Amino acid sequence: MATSEKPREEMVTTHRARSAAEIRADFPILARQVHGKPLVYLDSTASSQKPQSVIETMNTYYQSYNANVHRGVYEISEEATAAVERARVKIARFIHARHSKQVIFTRNTTESINLVAYSWGNANIHSGDLIVLTEMEHHSNLVPWQLLAQRTGARLEFVPVTEDGLLRQDIYDELLTYHPRLIAFTHMSNVLGTINPVQEMIARAHAVGATVLVDGAQSVPHLPVDVQALDADFYCFSGHKMLGPTGIGVLYGKRELLEAMPPFMGGGDMIRTVKLQASTWNDLPWKFEAGTPAIAEAIGLGAAVDYLNDLGMEWVIEHEHEITAYALERLQEIPGLTIYGPRALEQRGGVISFTLGDIHPHDLASILDQEVGVAIRAGHHCAQPLMERYDVAATARASFYVYTTTEDVDALVQGLQKAQQIFSF
Repeated sequence: MATSEKPREEMVTTHRARSAAEIRADFPILARQVHGKPLVYLDSTASSQKPQSVIETMNTYYQSYNANVHRGVYEISEEATAAVERARVKIARFIHARHSKQVIFTRNTTESINLVAYSWGNANIHSGDLIVLTEMEHHSNLVPWQLLAQRTGARLEFVPVTEDGLLRQDIYDELLTYHPRLIAFTHMSNVLGTINPVQEMIARAHAVGATVLVDGAQSVPHLPVDVQALDADFYCFSGHKMLGPTGIGVLYGKRELLEAMPPFMGGGDMIRTVKLQASTWNDLPWKFEAGTPAIAEAIGLGAAVDYLNDLGMEWVIEHEHEITAYALERLQEIPGLTIYGPRALEQRGGVISFTLGDIHPHDLASILDQEVGVAIRAGHHCAQPLMERYDVAATARASFYVYTTTEDVDALVQGLQKAQQIFSF
Protein backbone atom coordinates (compact mmCIF):
# COMPACT_ATOMS: atom_id res chain seq x y z
CA MET A 1 0.00 0.00 0.00
CA ALA A 2 1.65 3.21 -1.15
CA THR A 3 1.08 6.20 1.04
CA SER A 4 2.86 9.49 1.49
CA GLU A 5 0.12 11.49 3.18
CA LYS A 6 -0.93 11.22 6.78
CA PRO A 7 -4.49 10.10 7.39
CA ARG A 8 -6.50 13.00 8.77
CA GLU A 9 -6.86 11.45 12.23
CA GLU A 10 -3.06 11.23 12.57
CA MET A 11 -2.22 14.75 11.47
CA VAL A 12 -1.88 16.06 15.04
CA THR A 13 -0.37 14.13 17.92
CA THR A 14 -1.07 15.36 21.43
CA HIS A 15 0.35 13.89 24.62
CA ARG A 16 -1.80 13.92 27.74
CA ALA A 17 0.03 13.79 31.05
CA ARG A 18 -0.86 10.54 32.79
CA SER A 19 0.01 9.20 36.21
CA ALA A 20 1.80 5.93 36.78
CA ALA A 21 -1.40 4.49 38.26
CA GLU A 22 -3.35 5.39 35.11
CA ILE A 23 -0.77 3.80 32.87
CA ARG A 24 -0.54 0.62 34.95
CA ALA A 25 -4.31 0.27 34.81
CA ASP A 26 -3.99 -0.15 31.03
CA PHE A 27 -2.07 -3.43 31.52
CA PRO A 28 -4.36 -6.21 32.76
CA ILE A 29 -1.56 -8.58 33.77
CA LEU A 30 -0.22 -6.10 36.33
CA ALA A 31 -3.34 -6.67 38.42
CA ARG A 32 -2.54 -10.34 39.04
CA GLN A 33 -0.67 -11.94 41.90
CA VAL A 34 2.13 -14.51 41.94
CA HIS A 35 2.77 -16.64 45.01
CA GLY A 36 0.18 -14.57 46.83
CA LYS A 37 1.96 -11.28 46.14
CA PRO A 38 1.35 -8.52 43.57
CA LEU A 39 3.29 -9.13 40.37
CA VAL A 40 6.27 -6.79 39.97
CA TYR A 41 7.39 -7.18 36.36
CA LEU A 42 11.01 -6.18 35.77
CA ASP A 43 11.77 -8.17 32.63
CA SER A 44 10.61 -5.84 29.87
CA THR A 45 13.91 -6.14 28.02
CA ALA A 46 13.02 -9.77 27.32
CA SER A 47 9.39 -9.03 26.47
CA SER A 48 7.06 -6.19 27.41
CA GLN A 49 3.54 -6.47 28.74
CA LYS A 50 0.59 -5.52 26.52
CA PRO A 51 -1.96 -2.75 27.12
CA GLN A 52 -5.64 -3.52 26.88
CA SER A 53 -5.90 -1.49 23.67
CA VAL A 54 -3.51 -3.88 21.88
CA ILE A 55 -5.34 -6.94 23.17
CA GLU A 56 -8.73 -5.52 22.15
CA THR A 57 -7.48 -4.50 18.70
CA MET A 58 -6.32 -8.04 17.99
CA ASN A 59 -9.53 -9.53 19.38
CA THR A 60 -11.56 -7.23 17.16
CA TYR A 61 -9.74 -8.56 14.11
CA TYR A 62 -10.49 -12.16 15.06
CA GLN A 63 -14.09 -11.41 15.99
CA SER A 64 -15.07 -9.00 13.23
CA TYR A 65 -12.96 -9.26 10.06
CA ASN A 66 -10.79 -12.37 10.31
CA ALA A 67 -9.72 -13.13 6.73
CA ASN A 68 -6.55 -13.51 4.69
CA VAL A 69 -5.01 -10.41 3.15
CA HIS A 70 -3.99 -9.22 -0.32
CA ARG A 71 -5.99 -11.94 -2.05
CA GLY A 72 -9.69 -11.60 -1.36
CA VAL A 73 -12.04 -9.16 -3.05
CA TYR A 74 -14.75 -9.63 -0.45
CA GLU A 75 -15.39 -7.06 2.26
CA ILE A 76 -13.73 -8.53 5.35
CA SER A 77 -10.61 -9.50 3.38
CA GLU A 78 -10.31 -5.95 2.13
CA GLU A 79 -10.80 -4.70 5.70
CA ALA A 80 -8.01 -6.97 6.94
CA THR A 81 -5.68 -5.90 4.13
CA ALA A 82 -6.33 -2.24 4.86
CA ALA A 83 -5.70 -2.77 8.58
CA VAL A 84 -2.36 -4.48 7.99
CA GLU A 85 -1.21 -1.79 5.58
CA ARG A 86 -2.35 0.98 7.97
CA ALA A 87 -0.19 -0.66 10.63
CA ARG A 88 2.75 -0.63 8.22
CA VAL A 89 2.27 3.10 7.67
CA LYS A 90 2.10 3.76 11.42
CA ILE A 91 5.33 1.87 11.98
CA ALA A 92 7.08 3.66 9.13
CA ARG A 93 6.12 7.03 10.63
CA PHE A 94 7.11 5.88 14.10
CA ILE A 95 10.70 5.29 12.98
CA HIS A 96 10.58 8.16 10.45
CA ALA A 97 11.07 6.00 7.39
CA ARG A 98 10.68 7.83 4.10
CA HIS A 99 8.14 5.33 2.78
CA SER A 100 6.04 2.49 4.19
CA LYS A 101 7.40 0.16 1.49
CA GLN A 102 10.69 0.19 3.40
CA VAL A 103 8.99 -1.61 6.31
CA ILE A 104 9.19 -5.40 5.91
CA PHE A 105 7.21 -7.57 8.31
CA THR A 106 9.14 -10.51 9.77
CA ARG A 107 8.65 -12.69 12.83
CA ASN A 108 11.13 -10.84 15.04
CA THR A 109 14.49 -9.06 15.11
CA THR A 110 16.28 -12.37 14.64
CA GLU A 111 14.48 -13.12 11.39
CA SER A 112 15.08 -9.57 10.17
CA ILE A 113 18.83 -9.93 10.67
CA ASN A 114 18.84 -13.38 9.07
CA LEU A 115 16.92 -11.99 6.08
CA VAL A 116 19.69 -9.47 5.49
CA ALA A 117 22.43 -12.02 6.12
CA TYR A 118 21.02 -14.41 3.52
CA SER A 119 19.56 -12.05 0.94
CA TRP A 120 21.96 -9.11 0.99
CA GLY A 121 24.86 -11.05 2.48
CA ASN A 122 24.94 -13.92 0.00
CA ALA A 123 24.88 -11.44 -2.88
CA ASN A 124 27.41 -8.95 -1.53
CA ILE A 125 29.84 -10.67 0.84
CA HIS A 126 32.74 -12.59 -0.69
CA SER A 127 35.83 -14.47 0.40
CA GLY A 128 38.22 -12.24 2.30
CA ASP A 129 35.66 -9.49 2.98
CA LEU A 130 35.67 -8.05 6.49
CA ILE A 131 32.58 -8.02 8.70
CA VAL A 132 32.86 -5.92 11.88
CA LEU A 133 30.73 -6.73 14.93
CA THR A 134 31.06 -5.93 18.64
CA GLU A 135 31.55 -7.91 21.83
CA MET A 136 28.23 -6.70 23.25
CA GLU A 137 25.99 -8.21 20.56
CA HIS A 138 22.99 -10.43 21.22
CA HIS A 139 23.39 -13.87 19.65
CA SER A 140 20.89 -12.77 17.01
CA ASN A 141 23.46 -10.27 15.75
CA LEU A 142 26.36 -12.70 15.98
CA VAL A 143 25.31 -16.14 14.75
CA PRO A 144 23.83 -15.04 11.37
CA TRP A 145 27.11 -13.32 10.51
CA GLN A 146 29.14 -16.33 11.66
CA LEU A 147 27.07 -18.48 9.29
CA LEU A 148 27.53 -15.94 6.49
CA ALA A 149 31.30 -15.95 7.05
CA GLN A 150 31.30 -19.75 6.92
CA ARG A 151 29.34 -19.72 3.66
CA THR A 152 31.43 -17.08 1.94
CA GLY A 153 34.90 -17.16 3.46
CA ALA A 154 34.54 -13.69 4.94
CA ARG A 155 36.33 -12.86 8.19
CA LEU A 156 34.95 -11.42 11.42
CA GLU A 157 36.51 -8.80 13.68
CA PHE A 158 35.07 -7.38 16.89
CA VAL A 159 35.02 -4.03 18.66
CA PRO A 160 35.93 -4.64 22.33
CA VAL A 161 33.92 -3.39 25.29
CA THR A 162 35.49 -1.35 28.11
CA GLU A 163 35.12 -2.22 31.78
CA ASP A 164 32.42 0.48 31.96
CA GLY A 165 30.43 -1.14 29.16
CA LEU A 166 31.32 1.23 26.32
CA LEU A 167 32.57 0.32 22.86
CA ARG A 168 36.25 0.98 22.20
CA GLN A 169 35.84 3.67 19.58
CA ASP A 170 39.60 3.78 18.97
CA ILE A 171 39.54 0.10 17.97
CA TYR A 172 36.45 0.74 15.85
CA ASP A 173 38.29 3.47 13.96
CA GLU A 174 41.27 1.16 13.51
CA LEU A 175 39.04 -1.56 12.05
CA LEU A 176 37.53 0.98 9.65
CA THR A 177 40.94 1.49 8.08
CA TYR A 178 40.65 -2.08 6.73
CA HIS A 179 37.52 -1.07 4.76
CA PRO A 180 34.97 -3.55 6.09
CA ARG A 181 32.16 -4.57 3.76
CA LEU A 182 29.57 -4.80 6.53
CA ILE A 183 29.28 -3.45 10.07
CA ALA A 184 26.55 -4.63 12.45
CA PHE A 185 26.01 -3.45 16.01
CA THR A 186 23.30 -2.88 18.58
CA HIS A 187 21.78 0.53 19.24
CA MET A 188 21.31 -0.39 22.91
CA SER A 189 22.76 -3.37 24.75
CA ASN A 190 20.23 -5.80 26.21
CA VAL A 191 22.69 -6.60 29.02
CA LEU A 192 24.58 -3.42 29.86
CA GLY A 193 21.95 -0.88 28.86
CA THR A 194 24.65 0.92 26.87
CA ILE A 195 23.26 3.34 24.30
CA ASN A 196 25.83 3.44 21.52
CA PRO A 197 26.63 6.59 19.49
CA VAL A 198 24.93 5.08 16.47
CA GLN A 199 24.66 8.14 14.24
CA GLU A 200 28.37 8.92 14.54
CA MET A 201 29.38 5.28 14.07
CA ILE A 202 27.25 4.96 10.94
CA ALA A 203 28.71 8.15 9.45
CA ARG A 204 32.26 6.91 10.00
CA ALA A 205 31.36 3.52 8.51
CA HIS A 206 29.83 5.10 5.40
CA ALA A 207 32.95 7.21 4.96
CA VAL A 208 34.89 4.02 4.20
CA GLY A 209 32.14 2.50 2.07
CA ALA A 210 30.69 0.03 4.59
CA THR A 211 27.05 -1.04 4.77
CA VAL A 212 25.59 -0.86 8.29
CA LEU A 213 22.93 -2.92 10.04
CA VAL A 214 21.64 -1.76 13.42
CA ASP A 215 19.96 -4.08 15.92
CA GLY A 216 17.22 -1.84 17.29
CA ALA A 217 15.41 -4.44 19.41
CA GLN A 218 16.12 -2.49 22.61
CA SER A 219 16.11 1.03 21.20
CA VAL A 220 12.85 1.37 19.26
CA PRO A 221 10.71 0.54 22.33
CA HIS A 222 12.53 3.01 24.56
CA LEU A 223 14.08 5.84 22.52
CA PRO A 224 12.93 8.19 19.77
CA VAL A 225 14.37 6.64 16.60
CA ASP A 226 14.74 8.38 13.24
CA VAL A 227 16.22 5.97 10.71
CA GLN A 228 16.71 8.73 8.15
CA ALA A 229 18.64 10.93 10.56
CA LEU A 230 20.72 7.93 11.64
CA ASP A 231 21.26 7.08 7.95
CA ALA A 232 21.01 3.37 8.79
CA ASP A 233 21.17 1.00 5.83
CA PHE A 234 19.23 -1.68 7.71
CA TYR A 235 17.43 -1.37 11.06
CA CYS A 236 15.74 -4.31 12.82
CA PHE A 237 13.34 -4.59 15.77
CA SER A 238 10.59 -6.70 17.35
CA GLY A 239 6.98 -6.01 18.26
CA HIS A 240 6.84 -7.90 21.55
CA LYS A 241 9.42 -5.64 23.19
CA MET A 242 7.43 -2.47 22.41
CA LEU A 243 4.00 -3.33 23.91
CA GLY A 244 3.00 -5.33 20.83
CA PRO A 245 2.39 -9.05 20.33
CA THR A 246 4.91 -11.81 19.78
CA GLY A 247 5.47 -13.19 16.30
CA ILE A 248 5.89 -9.85 14.51
CA GLY A 249 9.12 -8.01 13.74
CA VAL A 250 10.30 -5.35 11.34
CA LEU A 251 13.15 -4.94 8.92
CA TYR A 252 13.68 -1.39 7.69
CA GLY A 253 16.05 -0.93 4.78
CA LYS A 254 17.08 1.73 2.36
CA ARG A 255 14.94 1.32 -0.69
CA GLU A 256 17.76 0.92 -3.21
CA LEU A 257 19.23 -1.91 -1.13
CA LEU A 258 15.90 -3.69 -0.71
CA GLU A 259 15.08 -3.34 -4.40
CA ALA A 260 18.37 -4.99 -5.37
CA MET A 261 18.10 -7.88 -2.91
CA PRO A 262 16.73 -11.27 -4.01
CA PRO A 263 13.81 -12.78 -2.04
CA PHE A 264 14.55 -14.47 1.26
CA MET A 265 11.76 -17.07 0.97
CA GLY A 266 9.62 -18.20 -1.94
CA GLY A 267 5.89 -18.90 -2.02
CA GLY A 268 2.59 -17.14 -2.20
CA ASP A 269 2.19 -13.36 -2.20
CA MET A 270 5.86 -12.59 -2.88
CA ILE A 271 5.48 -13.24 -6.62
CA ARG A 272 4.26 -11.26 -9.61
CA THR A 273 4.11 -14.12 -12.11
CA VAL A 274 4.80 -17.84 -11.78
CA LYS A 275 5.58 -20.23 -14.62
CA LEU A 276 6.61 -23.85 -14.28
CA GLN A 277 10.27 -23.02 -14.84
CA ALA A 278 10.63 -19.49 -13.46
CA SER A 279 8.92 -16.69 -11.55
CA THR A 280 9.12 -12.91 -11.16
CA TRP A 281 8.87 -11.05 -7.89
CA ASN A 282 6.32 -8.74 -6.30
CA ASP A 283 7.08 -5.12 -5.40
CA LEU A 284 8.38 -4.03 -2.02
CA PRO A 285 7.57 -4.82 0.70
CA TRP A 286 5.70 -7.96 -0.33
CA LYS A 287 8.72 -9.42 -2.15
CA PHE A 288 10.03 -10.39 1.28
CA GLU A 289 6.73 -11.48 2.86
CA ALA A 290 6.07 -14.97 1.50
CA GLY A 291 2.89 -16.74 2.57
CA THR A 292 0.16 -15.63 4.93
CA PRO A 293 1.60 -12.92 7.19
CA ALA A 294 1.06 -12.47 10.92
CA ILE A 295 -2.12 -10.48 10.31
CA ALA A 296 -3.44 -10.02 13.84
CA GLU A 297 0.07 -9.42 15.10
CA ALA A 298 0.77 -6.68 12.55
CA ILE A 299 -2.51 -4.99 13.46
CA GLY A 300 -1.65 -5.35 17.14
CA LEU A 301 1.76 -3.77 16.58
CA GLY A 302 0.03 -0.84 14.93
CA ALA A 303 -2.06 -0.44 18.09
CA ALA A 304 1.10 -0.59 20.22
CA VAL A 305 2.58 2.24 18.15
CA ASP A 306 -0.60 4.23 18.74
CA TYR A 307 -0.18 3.72 22.50
CA LEU A 308 3.46 4.80 22.48
CA ASN A 309 2.65 7.80 20.32
CA ASP A 310 -0.04 8.79 22.81
CA LEU A 311 2.50 8.70 25.63
CA GLY A 312 5.20 10.34 23.53
CA MET A 313 8.63 8.78 23.16
CA GLU A 314 10.29 11.75 24.85
CA TRP A 315 8.15 10.98 27.90
CA VAL A 316 9.11 7.31 27.68
CA ILE A 317 12.84 7.98 27.78
CA GLU A 318 12.46 10.59 30.52
CA HIS A 319 10.40 8.22 32.65
CA GLU A 320 12.93 5.41 32.22
CA HIS A 321 15.81 7.73 33.09
CA GLU A 322 14.03 8.65 36.32
CA ILE A 323 13.35 5.02 37.22
CA THR A 324 16.89 3.95 36.31
CA ALA A 325 18.45 6.75 38.35
CA TYR A 326 16.30 5.79 41.33
CA ALA A 327 17.20 2.11 40.92
CA LEU A 328 20.94 2.79 40.67
CA GLU A 329 20.74 4.85 43.87
CA ARG A 330 18.74 2.23 45.78
CA LEU A 331 20.90 -0.67 44.62
CA GLN A 332 23.95 1.02 46.13
CA GLU A 333 22.40 0.17 49.51
CA ILE A 334 23.02 -3.53 48.87
CA PRO A 335 26.51 -4.63 50.01
CA GLY A 336 28.26 -7.03 47.70
CA LEU A 337 26.20 -6.05 44.65
CA THR A 338 28.09 -5.40 41.40
CA ILE A 339 26.43 -3.46 38.55
CA TYR A 340 27.61 -3.84 34.96
CA GLY A 341 27.38 -1.11 32.33
CA PRO A 342 28.02 2.61 31.95
CA ARG A 343 28.21 4.76 35.03
CA ALA A 344 26.79 7.83 33.31
CA LEU A 345 23.00 7.80 33.17
CA GLU A 346 22.91 9.53 29.77
CA GLN A 347 24.84 6.59 28.29
CA ARG A 348 22.44 3.88 29.41
CA GLY A 349 18.81 2.86 29.09
CA GLY A 350 16.45 1.21 31.55
CA VAL A 351 18.42 -2.01 32.00
CA ILE A 352 20.54 -2.94 35.01
CA SER A 353 22.52 -6.19 35.07
CA PHE A 354 24.13 -7.19 38.34
CA THR A 355 25.56 -9.94 40.49
CA LEU A 356 25.16 -10.26 44.26
CA GLY A 357 28.11 -11.82 46.02
CA ASP A 358 28.34 -15.53 45.39
CA ILE A 359 24.60 -16.02 44.90
CA HIS A 360 23.95 -17.59 41.52
CA PRO A 361 21.70 -15.30 39.43
CA HIS A 362 19.22 -18.16 38.91
CA ASP A 363 18.91 -18.60 42.69
CA LEU A 364 18.53 -14.86 43.06
CA ALA A 365 15.74 -14.72 40.47
CA SER A 366 13.95 -17.64 42.13
CA ILE A 367 14.06 -15.98 45.56
CA LEU A 368 12.78 -12.68 44.16
CA ASP A 369 9.90 -14.49 42.47
CA GLN A 370 8.94 -16.65 45.44
CA GLU A 371 9.48 -14.17 48.25
CA VAL A 372 8.35 -10.80 46.83
CA GLY A 373 6.72 -11.53 43.46
CA VAL A 374 9.44 -9.75 41.47
CA ALA A 375 10.11 -11.06 37.96
CA ILE A 376 13.66 -10.49 36.70
CA ARG A 377 15.80 -12.29 34.13
CA ALA A 378 18.83 -14.40 35.04
CA GLY A 379 21.34 -16.06 32.74
CA HIS A 380 23.64 -15.11 29.90
CA HIS A 381 20.88 -13.09 28.15
CA CYS A 382 21.82 -14.51 24.74
CA ALA A 383 25.14 -12.70 25.02
CA GLN A 384 27.65 -15.36 26.04
CA PRO A 385 30.71 -13.57 24.60
CA LEU A 386 29.84 -10.54 26.73
CA MET A 387 29.57 -12.73 29.84
CA GLU A 388 33.01 -14.11 28.99
CA ARG A 389 34.32 -10.55 28.62
CA TYR A 390 33.31 -9.81 32.22
CA ASP A 391 34.36 -13.26 33.47
CA VAL A 392 30.91 -14.21 34.75
CA ALA A 393 28.74 -17.17 33.84
CA ALA A 394 25.54 -15.16 34.19
CA THR A 395 24.02 -12.00 35.63
CA ALA A 396 20.69 -11.02 37.07
CA ARG A 397 18.92 -8.31 35.08
CA ALA A 398 16.15 -5.89 36.01
CA SER A 399 14.63 -3.89 33.17
CA PHE A 400 12.06 -1.13 33.14
CA TYR A 401 9.35 0.28 30.92
CA VAL A 402 6.44 2.69 30.83
CA TYR A 403 4.56 0.86 33.61
CA THR A 404 7.51 0.61 36.02
CA THR A 405 7.27 2.60 39.26
CA THR A 406 9.63 3.45 42.10
CA GLU A 407 7.57 1.05 44.22
CA ASP A 408 8.62 -1.74 41.85
CA VAL A 409 12.25 -0.82 42.47
CA ASP A 410 11.63 -0.81 46.22
CA ALA A 411 10.25 -4.35 45.94
CA LEU A 412 13.38 -5.40 44.04
CA VAL A 413 15.62 -4.00 46.78
CA GLN A 414 13.49 -5.69 49.43
CA GLY A 415 13.88 -8.99 47.61
CA LEU A 416 17.64 -8.62 47.31
CA GLN A 417 17.88 -7.91 51.02
CA LYS A 418 15.79 -11.03 51.64
CA ALA A 419 18.20 -13.04 49.49
CA GLN A 420 21.11 -11.78 51.55
CA GLN A 421 19.35 -12.96 54.70
CA ILE A 422 18.69 -16.39 53.21
CA PHE A 423 22.30 -16.79 52.14
CA SER A 424 23.58 -15.16 55.37
CA PHE A 425 26.15 -12.73 54.19
